[in-house]
Amino acid sequence: MIERTVEIPDGVELCIEGDDVRGYLVTVKGPKGENSRLLKFRDVHIAKENNRVRIYTESVKSRQKAMVGTFAAHVNNLIKGVTEGFQYKLKVVYSHFPIKVRVEGNEVIIENFLGEKYPRRAKVCGRCSVRVEGNEIIVEGVDKEECGQTAANLEQATRIKDLDVRVFQDGIYIVEKP
Repeated sequence: MIERTVEIPDGVELCIEGDDVRGYLVTVKGPKGENSRLLKFRDVHIAKENNRVRIYTESVKSRQKAMVGTFAAHVNNLIKGVTEGFQYKLKVVYSHFPIKVRVEGNEVIIENFLGEKYPRRAKVCGRCSVRVEGNEIIVEGVDKEECGQTAANLEQATRIKDLDVRVFQDGIYIVEKP
């Protein structure tokens, strides 16, 4: 039997709904907000005992053993998100044309990239927030996947195609992640 436990810190409320067949919906509420995730895999069980979450399997198969660790990591990320939050920092780099970046609703508008006439757009995923401070872009939120996907969207929006990347190093790059 493989088992992992995750401690629930003070000020965090954790609720587990569901069963082994339909999956477990883990909902975490904390000072920064609320986050939830559906965790489902055959023969992997989740239970809340006192002030901790117990994730276990009675199977001897390697897939189930691996998923116990994966589920523990997901629960840890849910707890970390509602207590500390996640923050990605990106840097705007240019040598040819000054890039202008602004946020409009759930999109980031990148203007004058390599002198292009039309702006490039990157989608902001979920509930994360994006702010621009000079040549730095900061992506913050309670969900690690949403923040990471938003940072990746920004990086991919300024990817160079059909030019020598050794010469044209302009773009938006992730410089710090959690």
